[in-house]
Amino acid sequence: MPAGTEELYGYLFIHFIGESEARGEQIYFALSKDGMHWKDLNREQPALTSSVGERGVRDPYLLRSADGERFYLLATDLSIYGRGGWSSAEATLTGSRSLVIWESEDLVNWSEPRLIELAPEEAGCAWAPEAIYDEQQGDYLVFWASSRDAQNGGERGLHIYGSRTVDFRTFTPAEPYISRGENASIIDTTMIVVGDRYYRASGDGQITLERGSRLDGEWEKLSTLESLGLKLTGKDAEGPQFFKLNGEERWVLLVDRYSTQGGYLPIVTTDIGDTTGAAWRIAEPGEYDFGALKKRHGSVLPITQREYEAVEKRWGSTSKETANRKG
Repeated sequence: MPAGTEELYGYLFIHFIGESEARGEQIYFALSKDGMHWKDLNREQPALTSSVGERGVRDPYLLRSADGERFYLLATDLSIYGRGGWSSAEATLTGSRSLVIWESEDLVNWSEPRLIELAPEEAGCAWAPEAIYDEQQGDYLVFWASSRDAQNGGERGLHIYGSRTVDFRTFTPAEPYISRGENASIIDTTMIVVGDRYYRASGDGQITLERGSRLDGEWEKLSTLESLGLKLTGKDAEGPQFFKLNGEERWVLLVDRYSTQGGYLPIVTTDIGDTTGAAWRIAEPGEYDFGALKKRHGSVLPITQREYEAVEKRWGSTSKETANRKG
């Protein structure tokens, strides 16, 4: 939660924009006051740039520390542009086994990026990292997708691995966390706490929703976006991301329509645990605007007014607003 008693006011979206140029695989910022209409910051240029590993970062995730005093930003260490494009990248076989991590006390001043090797030696990549605080254990579960036995030339699917940390500097050895079977794949898992339950959404051929009472306990499959009547499968969308709307009992699940290049789509629910579809709906086109930049696999963090204004002051206006001022 935010430090002190400050109410949540707006939202910070961190993301990358693609792999057609080197700057596309870096960290971009956008702000919103309602979680639906976004403005790009820093004149549509990266706010943070990786100088470590492959010097490209994708799938960034931002979280507030449990004590509210610090922020951690995790990202995939991968430059598809630097590898010559997807057709020659072999990203799941020869990818980095490290994550890139930044930290900040105020969302404005950031540490230098550090490269943390977490995936096991047999893995061929470490993709789409996220982290969540475990109230019961008093530490953070960091989780990501890795391919197995990649050193032998076979992916045998992608599986979610996990590691524990209290400071995002030292980590327990990686262990398998979620698998859909030896030759099946699961990627892009995201989690959120609602009351005393954890909910997660994962790309595993569907976008599958599950519920658990402990991070390391049993999980119950609830539904898929397809079974909820939303007509979306893993062939249509990836990169699911949950966030709660400030001051409301409503949650947004963002999905990236990668197959059609349609960009992010907000799905709104009043009950993540609903399995009938009655509490779920896809936002209408006029209800949201993601700005000029196409946002790829990122995350949304609810922030206070003080934090919102500090970020806005540091990274300034959109390029369109700047041009208008010059005119």
